[in-house]
Amino acid sequence: MDAGLRNYFVVTAGYWAFTVTDGAIRMLVVLYFHLLGYSPFEVAMLFLFYEFFGVVTNLVGGWLGARIGLNLTMHIGMAMQVVALLMLTVPDAWLSVPYVMAAQALSGVAKDLNKMSAKASVKAMVGMAGESTLFRYVALLTGSKNALKGAGFFVGAALLDQIGFRNTLYVLAGLLALVLAVTAAVLPRGVGKTSARAKFTQVFSNRAEINWLAGARFFLFGARDVWFVVGLPVFLYSVLGWSFTQVGSFFAAWVIGYGLVQAAAPRLVRRSHDGAGPSGTTARSWAFALAVLPAAMAIGLHQGWDAQWVVVGGMVLFAVVFAINSAVHSYLILAYSDFDKVSMNVGFYYMANAGGRLAGTVLSGWAYQTHGLIACLWWSTAFVAAAALLSLRLPNVTPPGAGRQQPSVEAIG
Repeated sequence: MDAGLRNYFVVTAGYWAFTVTDGAIRMLVVLYFHLLGYSPFEVAMLFLFYEFFGVVTNLVGGWLGARIGLNLTMHIGMAMQVVALLMLTVPDAWLSVPYVMAAQALSGVAKDLNKMSAKASVKAMVGMAGESTLFRYVALLTGSKNALKGAGFFVGAALLDQIGFRNTLYVLAGLLALVLAVTAAVLPRGVGKTSARAKFTQVFSNRAEINWLAGARFFLFGARDVWFVVGLPVFLYSVLGWSFTQVGSFFAAWVIGYGLVQAAAPRLVRRSHDGAGPSGTTARSWAFALAVLPAAMAIGLHQGWDAQWVVVGGMVLFAVVFAINSAVHSYLILAYSDFDKVSMNVGFYYMANAGGRLAGTVLSGWAYQTHGLIACLWWSTAFVAAAALLSLRLPNVTPPGAGRQQPSVEAIG
């Protein structure tokens, strides 16, 4: 097997393992702290530092990856996640809001170091194979990651029911530590490390298309998390009367389906693009289509339609259209990036992603507590509409060799 592809599969496997723990810890925190009597807004606040430090991490992480190599930043992220999991195993009396926020801050840094490293590695490993191949591999990585995050939701909720909060955390920390040891032994050094000394000021992109894409990404992921993070799981548990396992299983099925659609996005989108990668036109078309769905759900709930059917049916449709939006964005950031700046551009782009998640998380707790799920859905509609409008400025992709800088990334062993 080609060395680049072998390393791609190792990175993907490590990303999968990390993602299971990330999904599990999120579901554990939402459900367990709701059980302890935390209000929806207080639960949202537990994730405030998780998302805030994700913004900071992506800003710094892309520059750090260019300096020390993406495999090293990925392993630093895994080690930090192990520590974050173990921090939550203390007695309930210690689990104050500031303490849990600190643990979640560490987990947020870990998650975004890992994600930035894995996504940017794809460009370094298979980016010379062509735009269509790049779209296929980044969609596979992203889609499979989201499917595994869904599995993490299920694992977290099911183990919470079966073996309890702390035992679940011990199991997850042990498994991730094992994966860290294996991937550290297998991956070569220097993946994604640039031959020139990267300057921190280069993190802030001076390419208009990357800035517009980052803005669209902010609102796209804010639109999901404004109803997905706190409002929806609390609604399913408190209003519809679902059990922890039912909530976790449903979220797992949703994210797995979302991931499968994301992985299949190259086949779904290609029909209208003659086999080439998607363009700015693709991004804005799918964004406008997505904006219809949360608005329709809000109207249905307001009209008194059966809440269970509105929520379940709406989530299925939202998963499909959102997955294609996300896959197109994940491709475009790599396609717009020069090889020497890919880790910094991806870091800048995922800084915007984390900022959107931060805004969505805070709004999810506040809007649900003050006005219910319908308000969360209207916020989602407004955010998607903003993403669609920003996407109007996205151009088509410039093929490699047509005025684009060629790679000077160190050879991958």
